[in-house]
Amino acid sequence: MKQELLIGITESGVMHTDADPPIPLDTKFQMVKESGVYDYFDKTPPLELEDDYRRCSEKYELPILAGGWFYVLGRDEDLLMENLRLGARLGSLVHNTQIIMDHQDGSLVSDEQVVEIYLRAYETGEACGCRPTFEVHVNMWSEDFRRIEKVADLVEKQGIPFRMTLDHSHVIFKIDNPREQEVFNIRESIENGDLVLDPFQDNHVCGKWIDCGFVNHCHARAAVPNNPRNIWKHHPSLEGMVSQHPKETIGRGIQYPFIKPGPGQWHSEWDESLLEPWKEVLSQLMRYHASHSESQLKTISTEFIPNPDYGGGAKYSIFENSLACARWLRETWNTISTQ
Repeated sequence: MKQELLIGITESGVMHTDADPPIPLDTKFQMVKESGVYDYFDKTPPLELEDDYRRCSEKYELPILAGGWFYVLGRDEDLLMENLRLGARLGSLVHNTQIIMDHQDGSLVSDEQVVEIYLRAYETGEACGCRPTFEVHVNMWSEDFRRIEKVADLVEKQGIPFRMTLDHSHVIFKIDNPREQEVFNIRESIENGDLVLDPFQDNHVCGKWIDCGFVNHCHARAAVPNNPRNIWKHHPSLEGMVSQHPKETIGRGIQYPFIKPGPGQWHSEWDESLLEPWKEVLSQLMRYHASHSESQLKTISTEFIPNPDYGGGAKYSIFENSLACARWLRETWNTISTQ
């Protein structure tokens, strides 16, 4: 039997630029539905808007199959459980779970603390039907990619599967990027071959996660090796320090336009060939899914977003890039799944 793979969009990608007026929720659902390229909407709404999202989902026959949020340990454990149950009520299969690297007490969260919240979330997810998938993501415990297999091993020793969200843009942009490789001191592991980021090399880290069957959900946001930093957007909390510390305030650069920007729409040169490593990871993920009946992957959400570290301040249409990416995902999956 042919494996199923559904393509969705995170709500933050349903916009053109962050300079435009906000788009009403009903219109967002309408835009996604009328595009004809998406199977689902990806969002965990605030509790007070649950009925509004359900109404729009039903009106446009566009299910909310995925959602997500970020959590600080020592503060947000109950919120995670509430959001899993909220997702289940809306029909979500997965809840993309970001665990911030710092505990509420200021310490770096340990592997054991990540395992503890994973086990609790797993139990809640199994009970309600919306499964937590822990994301690889900057500013989270998982930005040190070496920790993911360690945590997975500790989880699986408990007799339960480790499920993750693969957002490999967070891996790809660190390739050939000395500044970013200093974060969590991963450069030494890269230089000695213990940590391989390039998906065209053997034993690359994304391939290991894929081959272990960890990937239960995926975010697709284009990025390239040594991705240009987002000089058009600064972190709001540091706006007043821009002149003194510009290197510390501009966006890290984890989004690359999927389609060629028009004149003046982006701050850097654009080269489509640079997208090949990012595309290769998705192709490998799809090939694994197509050839392994035990694969639990069901959903890939495009996630082009306007935040400072991503596409904030850009003049190109985030939604049009999302649509182009979704079409490429669908075409690639159709080719791979019929081979």
